[in-house]
Amino acid sequence: MALSEETRQAERARIARLVLDLVKERGTEISYAGAQAESGLTRSRFELVFEDYDDFFDSIAQMWLAPHMTAMEEAIDANLPANRKMYEFFRRRFVISRDRYREDPEYFTIICEMGAANFERVRSYVDLADHYLCEVIAQAQADGYFAGLEIDETLSLINQMVGNYTLPDALIYLGDKLSEEKLAQIVDTIFIGLSGETGESARGFNTIRVAS
Repeated sequence: MALSEETRQAERARIARLVLDLVKERGTEISYAGAQAESGLTRSRFELVFEDYDDFFDSIAQMWLAPHMTAMEEAIDANLPANRKMYEFFRRRFVISRDRYREDPEYFTIICEMGAANFERVRSYVDLADHYLCEVIAQAQADGYFAGLEIDETLSLINQMVGNYTLPDALIYLGDKLSEEKLAQIVDTIFIGLSGETGESARGFNTIRVAS
């Protein structure tokens, strides 16, 4: 029996949540077959919900990363100065990951390992984050920042400078060495010095202050 799209989406969300809860409870990845067995659905109905493993994993990634997507969209829409907007663009996602890591390091590590093993399946989320960052860069350039640099070039440079704050795995190795204060300094440094030109236009002042 065919599923309505509303029912299918509801089942996808339910099972994705179930799988994430089981990963946390058991400390191990849940396979496609394991998810089907735990879902309470027959195999044929399960396959109506998820076409294949890729589709199944995408639903899990979508649920895990949904708060990050919301955080980026809210930062882009916020009425903030260019440097503060970029800081919030990175800070809000970092805080989500940091809090998850602190709450349960083992669970967080397993999720990171699942993402690394399925990187091609999460690449679309990385590409979407880059797209959003390009919007932030374009807004900053409209305010006179990053003179003489193309958007793609600026994107690449910034990604390399803030990589530890966007790659969840970095929390596993660096932990409390990563902080909002350090991120603020990095973003300020980007706005002060990142330019394709030289001279006064490449100078600036430290203006970001982290709320206590």
